[in-house]
Amino acid sequence: MKKAEVKFENITKKFNETVAVDNVSCIFEAGTLTTLLGPSGCGKTTSLRIIAGLERATSGKILVDNEDVTILPATDRDVSMVFQSYALFPHMSVIENVSYGLKMINVNKEEYTEKALETLKLVNLDGYENRMPSELSGGQQQRVAVARAIVLKPKVLLFDEPLSNLDAKLRRQVREDIREIQQKLGVTTIYVTHDQEEALAISDKVIVMNKAVIAQQGSPKDLYNFPKNKFVANFIGDANDVAAEIINKQSNTYELKLAEMSVKIENNQDLNGKVNLALRPEKIKIKRDNNNNCIHAIIKNASFVGSSYQYILNSKIGNLYVVSGDTNDIFKVGEEVFLSIDEQDIKILNE
Repeated sequence: MKKAEVKFENITKKFNETVAVDNVSCIFEAGTLTTLLGPSGCGKTTSLRIIAGLERATSGKILVDNEDVTILPATDRDVSMVFQSYALFPHMSVIENVSYGLKMINVNKEEYTEKALETLKLVNLDGYENRMPSELSGGQQQRVAVARAIVLKPKVLLFDEPLSNLDAKLRRQVREDIREIQQKLGVTTIYVTHDQEEALAISDKVIVMNKAVIAQQGSPKDLYNFPKNKFVANFIGDANDVAAEIINKQSNTYELKLAEMSVKIENNQDLNGKVNLALRPEKIKIKRDNNNNCIHAIIKNASFVGSSYQYILNSKIGNLYVVSGDTNDIFKVGEEVFLSIDEQDIKILNE
């Protein structure tokens, strides 16, 4: 399978007066899986369709393997796309669906049959070649759609919200299948979703989009641990957005007052007065004893969700959402508690 870098250079797409993608520049590295993540209307699907050649950019340039494909038709781009709806031909068998693209480029029957069977084996559907799409589960149909895309050995493989029609358990299984296939083939893959768990689970790199621009990009771990702004902190996982007061500064070290607690955080921004912080729910520890440097709080709500307890607590910095993995020693509504947070787990947001 060929590996190709995809590059956006100042891509803008307008639909009349609506700007769907606004001067976006980014690189999708060869052989990696990059996810475009964001809410509805952020520009992620339009960006994918521009790569596929299904939409033409209003301005800017798109390069695939250093070739300018900005005005090339979709059929000349060596790119395959897997759609949300699967888009299988209902009147064709599985093998006919998978080999359809090869037929269209005049590959002989013996060769396209062999390639289709090999590809079905790769997606764990060997033995299903003579079934009709209506005889398959949603997950199996999705794998046929993947097989149809990869049998052509494209330079770039595109996925548009491929799991949104599947139930939660099946979604997890199919996303693992997609990641395994991508790593086995080493094909450059660009994947669109609004599901942050999906994005974190399968990606080498995540590009978070908001309001037609890139809010932040990086590895899943970096985006989760070092969000730059409120939007990213809240879109990638859950975050408590709280205000803190700067009470001292020495070089790049800030001492912050957070309710009754004071913390020291290193940050190379020039900050004054108040700052916004992101506190991840699972990083806040609840205790019954006060070890001086803690936040005093009252349990407002407690919910058991199987693997953890979720609490809403009232404190001087507002309501806090906390997740505890301890499902045995639980806190009751109305109970007085004390919260502690490791300084390394407190992130200052840019805005």
